[in-house]
Amino acid sequence: MKRRTFLKGTVATSALAVAATAGLLRSGQALAAADKWPAAAFGATDLAAATKAVFGSGGTVSKDIKIKAPLQAENGAVVPIKVITALPNVKSIAIFVAKNPRPLATKVDFGSDSVGFYSTRVKMGKTSDVVVYVNSGGKILKNSAMIKVTVGGCGG
Repeated sequence: MKRRTFLKGTVATSALAVAATAGLLRSGQALAAADKWPAAAFGATDLAAATKAVFGSGGTVSKDIKIKAPLQAENGAVVPIKVITALPNVKSIAIFVAKNPRPLATKVDFGSDSVGFYSTRVKMGKTSDVVVYVNSGGKILKNSAMIKVTVGGCGG
């Protein structure tokens, strides 16, 4: 490694560390724009309020949405979930855990040429329904799956 490259890296890292320590950098502000962050949805404490905050209304049950998740999760801290759908014009997918203190686990928006596939890991406090909502062509569709948690991931 060249001395000049090393010194530049050290100075840049030091400057970022000082700025972060002084409170000039905040990860929440840096990563999420205020106009895009759905504060009401992530702040909701029940499934109905969270769903209303994200989509404005409940959805229609659809068997075209497939949820691949374990029937029994050994550790609620990392429950793998895959959402697969062949629905056209998928705009967004949201995953809710009904019995979590904050039901909205994740929401992702898709571009115009996207495939209806989303894979993630969610945290579950206890055995609960996982409800997946898909916004497809202006319609709100949903499906759910019961996942049994044997070791609580949210402190339970």
